[in-house]
Amino acid sequence: MTELPALSGKVALVTGASRGIGYGVAEALVARGDRVVITGRGEDALKEAVERLGADRAVYVAGKAHDEAHQAVAVERAMDAFGRVDYLVNNAGTNPVFGPLADLDLGVARKVFETNVISALGFAQKTWHAWQKDNGGAIVNIASVAGIAPSPFIAAYGVSKAAMINLTQQMAHEFAPKVRVNAIAPAVVKTKFAQALYEGREAEAAASYPLGRLGVPSDIGGAAAFLTSEQSDWITGQTLVVDGGIFLNAGVG
Repeated sequence: MTELPALSGKVALVTGASRGIGYGVAEALVARGDRVVITGRGEDALKEAVERLGADRAVYVAGKAHDEAHQAVAVERAMDAFGRVDYLVNNAGTNPVFGPLADLDLGVARKVFETNVISALGFAQKTWHAWQKDNGGAIVNIASVAGIAPSPFIAAYGVSKAAMINLTQQMAHEFAPKVRVNAIAPAVVKTKFAQALYEGREAEAAASYPLGRLGVPSDIGGAAAFLTSEQSDWITGQTLVVDGGIFLNAGVG
C-alpha cells in the first residue's frame, strides 16, 4: 500500500463522491494530504470509498444532494470530524432523461435543476456560513462542456450546467476576496454516469478526441486539486475546460 503524505491541515467536502468523478477528486485531494468528507446516495458505496481513501482521512454522509437537511448534516459532519471545511467540490448531479426539448417533461427538468444547480448553491451557502466566510477557502463546481455548447438529446442537463457556470461567476464575485470559486467543464469521462455515451463504442467515441482517448476521473481530480491549491490563488470565476481537445474540432475545415 502506498504511504499517504503528511496531513496538509486542509479539509474538503466533495459531493457525489462514492465513485466516478467525485471519487477521483476525493482521491486526488487525499493524495496530497487533505482530509475529505464525501457524500452520495448509496451508503454501501460510500463505505467502500472511505475504506479505499483511508478511514483516518475520509468520512461519509449519505443522502440526496437536493435535500437541505442532508446539506446541513454534511457540513456539520465536516466541522465535527475535522473542525473546518476549506474546500467544497460540487460534483453531485443527475441526468435522468434523454430526448428532445420539445418533448421534455417539465417535472424532470425541475429535478435536473434542483439536483445540478440548487443543491450546489445550498452546499455553498452552508459551507460559507460554517467556515469559509471567516477563514477563506475555495469552491469548485463540476460543470460540463454541455453547458458551453449545445448537446442534442441531453439539453436539460446542458442547460443546468450552463446555469452552474453562471452560478460560479456570481459566487466568485460575491464571495471574493475570502473564497475563490471556479468550475471545471469536462467532456466525456469514463464513469457509470456517462456510460450511455460510449458503452459498446468507446474506440469510436475516443477517435473524435485529438488526444485519442476519453477522460478518466483522475483527469478531473487533478484539475480540482489545482483549483484548490496555492498555485491557483489568483484564479477565480473561471471555467476550466478539460476535454481532451474535443472543442478543437469545432472549427471549419
